[in-house]
Amino acid sequence: MENTKLSPRRICQIWFMATVFMVSLMAQGFAGSSDPLFVNLTSDDLQRATMAITFGKNQLERGHALTIFLNDRGVFVGSKTQAAKFGAQQKALSEIMSKGATVLICPMCMQHYGLKESDLMPGLKVGKPELFDETLFKDNTRTLTW
Repeated sequence: MENTKLSPRRICQIWFMATVFMVSLMAQGFAGSSDPLFVNLTSDDLQRATMAITFGKNQLERGHALTIFLNDRGVFVGSKTQAAKFGAQQKALSEIMSKGATVLICPMCMQHYGLKESDLMPGLKVGKPELFDETLFKDNTRTLTW
């Protein structure tokens, strides 16, 4: 017959694992219902751009401050010269900006891909350090990348 008695060491291990599990559940409850969201969009793929913008829009509607950062090939999503390709995404960006979202665009990426400020859709802000201080580095900001 097998001995089913637990050793003191095994009891401590189980207690420790249960405590860690409970603390992790409690920590999830401390995530703020209005923590800011910073979305990093690096792609000019239509599906990825749509996903990033839609996810951000949904969180904005739930009360989260939203910043979308267009960088690398993502700068094309914010270019008027690409309106035929990104019309739906640009419309969505305009809508979320009208509701208080910030859309930043990478100046080095713009230069790399030959985009000028005059190419940008209205409302976009060319990224600079102080804008990142206000958005990406704001306390409790959550980040996602597409």
